[in-house]
Amino acid sequence: MARGRADQQDGPGYDDNVVKVYRCAKVVKGGRRFSFGALVVVGDRNGRVGLGYGKANEVPMAVEKGRKQAIRQLEPMVLTGSTIPHEVLGKFGSSRVKLLPASEGTGVIAGASVRAVLELAGVKDCLTKVYGSTSPKNLAKATLRALGMLRDRETVERLRGVGIAR
Repeated sequence: MARGRADQQDGPGYDDNVVKVYRCAKVVKGGRRFSFGALVVVGDRNGRVGLGYGKANEVPMAVEKGRKQAIRQLEPMVLTGSTIPHEVLGKFGSSRVKLLPASEGTGVIAGASVRAVLELAGVKDCLTKVYGSTSPKNLAKATLRALGMLRDRETVERLRGVGIAR
């Protein structure tokens, strides 16, 4: 389901990834009416990533709506080289996502929805573990929360007013 394209019209070099397409059926007099929802992650692979959910009567329109919403919700993330600066636990609903920094060459060890967010954020080496619900929406949101909690060494030193030994 990954599309991984970069459009110049909506933003400068944003890649997108369709994590999941949801189909909903409504029973009417003439039969069933289907509508679709698309969970889309957008990022520049350089520390900015966003999540969108679009709904429409056709899949391409739902994906496009989700993409536009994700671009509006792009957030900057703190990265250290090709990995994350420290271990972090992100929570959303009953989903928990634990992110662990990994040495170079490890790759992103994660499931589909967590991997989509991490790769489009620009993380190349990371270990993950999911606890609780494995709902793609909740996992993607928990991963975004975890990435939002990351701090680099300089920020922590400034906030605490002390130097951290290397």
